Amino acid sequence: MISGMIMIFVAIWIYQTAAKAKVGNVLLWVAGGAIAFFALVFLFQTININILESFRSSEGGAAYEALNGADRKNEGDFTGFGGIVKSLYEELSPSIISFVIIAFLRLKFITKEALSVNSLFSGLKEMFAGVKNSFKSLQ
Repeated sequence: MISGMIMIFVAIWIYQTAAKAKVGNVLLWVAGGAIAFFALVFLFQTININILESFRSSEGGAAYEALNGADRKNEGDFTGFGGIVKSLYEELSPSIISFVIIAFLRLKFITKEALSVNSLFSGLKEMFAGVKNSFKSLQ
């Protein structure tokens, strides 16, 4: 759900950047960015699941799931402060890492600016202001 919301914002951000940079095939850039974001999130979620499963299998060996009847509910794995941190990492890291990669690709292929933190995330403030103004016009 979080990744889907971020993917919508990434598509809007790429559209505004490509339109401002007057790049040809703006919708192709938007579609490519959304597909790349989706693929990266899927990749990083798969990596996170494998990391989680490797921790769980190290607790009880190869027969952990067969003996204890464990499934992906992980009821005991996400308790306490460490569980909260692990849960936040598992949920947010694929979206954040994918967003930074898309921002880098946007910078190198659409805007073609030098790499800096300001240029990497340029246009976000204007995008959120535009989204905010569009909700004001609905009222």
